Amino acid sequence: MDTAQAVGSITLQGSAQIVAEFFDYSINNILYQRGLYNETYFSRETHYGLPLMITKDKELKDYLKKVTSSLEGWLAAGTLSHVVLVIEDVETKDVIERWQFNINCDQIQKTTSETAPPLKKIQESIRNVIRQIVSSVTFLPVIESKCDFDLLFYTAKDAERPASMRLTDERLIEGGQDVALRDFDTGYHRVDGRVSYKCVE
Repeated sequence: MDTAQAVGSITLQGSAQIVAEFFDYSINNILYQRGLYNETYFSRETHYGLPLMITKDKELKDYLKKVTSSLEGWLAAGTLSHVVLVIEDVETKDVIERWQFNINCDQIQKTTSETAPPLKKIQESIRNVIRQIVSSVTFLPVIESKCDFDLLFYTAKDAERPASMRLTDERLIEGGQDVALRDFDTGYHRVDGRVSYKCVE
């Protein structure tokens, strides 16, 4: 653990790590809560004082590990503005859910480990966001078709990107419904989001 984190505040690198881990845990739990994988693909772990479902499937775990590594680099460099998880119908390719997280990095240059919020306060705010994700099954329509997911990353043009990443459209949902998610702020990065979903006719 970074020394600055140990005494209760964080550095820029510590902030990048915290936010990247948040996305890792969030993606895992969206995939679990929305039923994209069988529950046997997951095991229960405790993070932020909450019981969370984390994949134990090697292929998915390796993929998310690479994603988290890229996210951490972009966050530290201040070149990442949005992370989007889209859930699409395998047969029709229609996007039925779109989870968008917005990252404000404008405050990076003016924040120091002395002015950043205490780690405990950041974790409390993250806990509230995760709770909302975990409870998503109570306000989102049941997914009845076979679905897959894709991750979209909005980065600066000069940001380094893995060769495997490709350009794509925004995968928006026309005429969908939106639910705002809670936000959290590390001092360096402010993250807020919303989930859009296709209305059930």
